[in-house]
Amino acid sequence: MPTPLAVLASRIRLEEKLILSALEKRGAVVEVIDSRRQPFRLDGRELPYAGALSREISHTRNVYGTRLLEHAGLTVVNSYDIISLCGDKLLTALALQDARLPVPRAMVSLSPEHAVDGLAEFGFPMVIKPVIGSWGRLASRPKDREAAETLMEHRAALASPQYQVVYAQEYIDKPGRDIKAYVMGGEVVGVIYKVSDEWRTNTARTGRAERCDPSDELVKLLVAVADVIGEGVFGIDVLEDRDGRFYVNEVNHTPEFHGAVEVLDTDLVGAYADYVLRRLPSALSAG
Repeated sequence: MPTPLAVLASRIRLEEKLILSALEKRGAVVEVIDSRRQPFRLDGRELPYAGALSREISHTRNVYGTRLLEHAGLTVVNSYDIISLCGDKLLTALALQDARLPVPRAMVSLSPEHAVDGLAEFGFPMVIKPVIGSWGRLASRPKDREAAETLMEHRAALASPQYQVVYAQEYIDKPGRDIKAYVMGGEVVGVIYKVSDEWRTNTARTGRAERCDPSDELVKLLVAVADVIGEGVFGIDVLEDRDGRFYVNEVNHTPEFHGAVEVLDTDLVGAYADYVLRRLPSALSAG
């Protein structure tokens, strides 16, 4: 019987159900580890798994859970290093900018109480978003100093230290859509447009998915992004301005498939499962 493959997750959503099913169809024995309930020992005791797939939606539990699994001797898809980098939008932007890849112009203030002057100098409109978070939550688009002042008052009242970091990006005037690409092991597996009448195009909000046939330029950019981040599975968000220029916005280390599986010809979930099993081949070997 194959050695079990651990899946770190506290919620089993549609994506996790599809992935678990695809892994099992390929002969893997899967065991879900609920990160909220699983105790981890630090004495170096090895865990009885062929490796692990992280699908934890909490950034904090994902970072610590993945590092603990690696400490116990497991290879994890994606790794602690990747989750730590991609889970923080500021750190991701710095890594991409260091690699001279196109990202939106940005500024950071480490305190909302003293951010307004810098934001005004940076220039409106802009997008301000938490450095950690998903689905466009708490992202805002102040269009003038008064709106920024109000937003900074709200930010200062939030308890989490992470929300005290003010991360502002230039607002990219888009043609009513963003680009979402799924890249696995450096290969572009599928690309969609996220289309919406709102400036936030997240498919978890009001955005709808449409198929995108990527240009050679876009594919080259996506492969370069994956090369900077490392070996893994990514959902890469790209902004396109009205002149067709691309800007890498974010890299998601636990990609979701909202709408993508319905519009892509590629078996996105199957490709995901195949990649995981290539990384963790002992999950299909007799233990």
